[in-house]
Amino acid sequence: MHNMPRIEGLCSRQAHADFPEGTYERELGQEGFFGLCTHMIHKHAPTAWIEFNGSLRPRAFDLKGLTQDYHSPWEATMVLHNAYAQVRWWNVSTSMMDLVRNADGDELLFIHKGKANLYCDYGHLEITEGDYVLLPRGTMWRLDVIEPLQILMTEATGGAYSLPDKGIVGPHAIFDPAMLDVPKIDEQFKAQQHTRPTKIIVKRRNLLTAVTYPYNPLDALGWHGNLMVVRINVKDIRPLMSHRFHLPPSAHTTFVARRFVVCTFAPRPIESDPDALKVPFYHNNDDYEEFIFYHKGEFFSRDNIYPGMTTFHPAGFTHGPHPGAFKKGTDFARKETDEVAVMIDFRDAVDVGEEMEKIEWKEYIHSWKGITNP
Repeated sequence: MHNMPRIEGLCSRQAHADFPEGTYERELGQEGFFGLCTHMIHKHAPTAWIEFNGSLRPRAFDLKGLTQDYHSPWEATMVLHNAYAQVRWWNVSTSMMDLVRNADGDELLFIHKGKANLYCDYGHLEITEGDYVLLPRGTMWRLDVIEPLQILMTEATGGAYSLPDKGIVGPHAIFDPAMLDVPKIDEQFKAQQHTRPTKIIVKRRNLLTAVTYPYNPLDALGWHGNLMVVRINVKDIRPLMSHRFHLPPSAHTTFVARRFVVCTFAPRPIESDPDALKVPFYHNNDDYEEFIFYHKGEFFSRDNIYPGMTTFHPAGFTHGPHPGAFKKGTDFARKETDEVAVMIDFRDAVDVGEEMEKIEWKEYIHSWKGITNP
């Protein structure tokens, strides 16, 4: 492949802006949005299909339909999985009696609803709606529920989470690492250090082992180091913005793991330049599988998708904004977004959990119909 751009036929010189009148742009890229790419200019919307048969298709699920309550995170419903990640949905309304420990990988909790006290090796931390909670592999923990919780759990199987390299914008962009909260060895933590028998349920290779101590092993008196539980709330995330150019999803990366990344779409002004694209561009990102969980607000590139729902776009087909969202963008009908969403891009193919079909919106594949000309 060549690194020197070439131009053929009718096109814009600047990606995502200054399109020839009455046209659509489609990006063909490699390595997410970091590798080689080409921008095609089309006279029809790249998603204006009239029929779509086969297993490769966009899918949408309403996780609110998963109502069963589980006492343990290891019982939570599997949403997606591959060799490098497991995404689960966990409803929990009662406090955990046992401790748990994941020996398979780091765990990232996103709190969609609810409030709880987290007790772990490192101390006590109150968690609430909109929190990301990163639990390093091997951490012992439990939740004392204050308000019933709905949690999106993402395991970095065989790996660990880290912060992304923010490059030329510097380490304090998006959020300052100083914003990461850590558990405290406070009076509340010390108060739960009892001498009653306590069980730890350890998950290793998806098998469970129970280890019982004659006391509560969360008995730390202090600690120092650079491996710890951390928390950041979405309200503390300050997205990168450009009023003249629509930034790719990779600009909103929050955590990176082995073979996948976690991004956060947070409220921001919409591009104000009249010639700039104002919605996500149509693209063939065939190196990654895209999963988005919609936490709050109206997602600016989707129609009829509501909080608590999720979409999954496997690699291999063109996707992009829905017709209504595309029209709002071209009309500049909205001046800012109010969305909060979690996107996970997987470098490897993922399998959908067995329970997902019962909560699937089967007509999602047809939701792009209705636009053939700008």
